[in-house]
Amino acid sequence: MDTPALPFALPLIAILRGITPDEAHAHVGALVDEGYDAIEIPANSPAWARSVRVAVNAFGDRALVGAGTVLTTADVDALVAAGGRLMVTPNTRPPVIRHAVDRGLQVAAGVATASEAFDALEAGAQMLKLFPASVYGPAMVRALRSVLPPVPLFAVGGVTPDTLSGYLSAGCQGAGIGGELYTPGQPVERTREHARRFRQAYLDHAA
Repeated sequence: MDTPALPFALPLIAILRGITPDEAHAHVGALVDEGYDAIEIPANSPAWARSVRVAVNAFGDRALVGAGTVLTTADVDALVAAGGRLMVTPNTRPPVIRHAVDRGLQVAAGVATASEAFDALEAGAQMLKLFPASVYGPAMVRALRSVLPPVPLFAVGGVTPDTLSGYLSAGCQGAGIGGELYTPGQPVERTREHARRFRQAYLDHAA
């Protein structure tokens, strides 16, 4: 059975942890220009819902924009109100996942064990993210793949351009890239440069 198609073309979720609403337009614009069409603004960022709204208003027709580190149903409702369509969690909370799916969001649920993975899928998550991936490594991806149905699986947490290929070879569809892509206050050109390195690493693997 084939893995379901992703709701975005480039399977690299760009994570802009710590970005502010004043910075969101420029950095998201640079990412979209580089071909990124999955954007995550974590909910522990300053005024995160405003940043999501800024990104949706400017680029919502070119990218799936949403929030990460979503922990509560109230966060889900705030995300929907901001126009977001993607929810990413660091953990497995079935009530939060169910609520997000009921509100029409695409959900990438954070898992660290097979039990959490199956709980997330039962709650309706369309995608899974192994987090923190750098702690578990590609061997964990292979182990999960041996028991999981063909659900999209992303490596998130400590993934670099040099390690990306290992996760893809082990069975991930893609990765979420955070601190290796963006740190608060960095110039837009650095975000663009990092984005290009990750995209090239993905393309080199796919070639």
